[in-house]
Amino acid sequence: MEIKKHIFFAFAGVSLLLASCKKDVTNTTTSLPVVEAYLMGGNAILVKLYQQKALTDTATYGAPITGQQLSVSDGNNTVQLVETAKGIYTYSDIAFLTAGKTYTLIFKYLAETVTAKTTMPAKPADFATQYAVVYPKAPSGPNAIPDTINRFTWANPDSLNHVLVFKSSDGTEFPLGSRGNNTETDFELNTDRKSGYYVTTNVIPFYGHYKVILLRVNQEYIDLLKSNTGRSTSQNLVNTPTNVTNGFGIFTAMQADTLSFNVL
Repeated sequence: MEIKKHIFFAFAGVSLLLASCKKDVTNTTTSLPVVEAYLMGGNAILVKLYQQKALTDTATYGAPITGQQLSVSDGNNTVQLVETAKGIYTYSDIAFLTAGKTYTLIFKYLAETVTAKTTMPAKPADFATQYAVVYPKAPSGPNAIPDTINRFTWANPDSLNHVLVFKSSDGTEFPLGSRGNNTETDFELNTDRKSGYYVTTNVIPFYGHYKVILLRVNQEYIDLLKSNTGRSTSQNLVNTPTNVTNGFGIFTAMQADTLSFNVL
């Protein structure tokens, strides 16, 4: 499925924030596990468990936590996850995740019971782009007023949280002005509960072909995304938003729709 192929890069920013966090030597809760799970409608459940990192640890992630018994309940049925790789626990029946249900993760780690809860939102509705192809001019200088080149819209009468994710299939070969020299090809934008987003030449860093994914997300994802804004160094997980009890990290659910957008 198109979404499944392209969706997981959307979590790179918040995942990096979780992964790069290190232990605080003054903190007495450093034995608590880090949970990372993004439940996606129409996909298998995947939960990562790993330890917080030591101050001198230069690895991307802390050590994986293996040998745990994880379960997820939807209020009526409880399923057991299987460890398919070190620290990675999955449940393969994609029919288990449905809109409107609340899912609870539970497992025991050391002397504590770790829990987390999230609700699967409905799929985004009426996602559309004003233009499928645009031919913008590069900004003429650092102080130039950016041109609006497109508008993405969706139905959002209840002002729910949505995130727009852009993925370029062409890489960094063709920068759209000087901004492309200092930014990533793939990025995500918080739409601040709106029902539309105007894209300017300051937003799109490169010419090329984009997959644009609209995610309907929960507040715990927005909180973590906001906490990652402007961070360039490792942070302590106790200062990072979490919805995990007796642990750190995130256990959240989302739904997605996708379309194509070309900047030529």
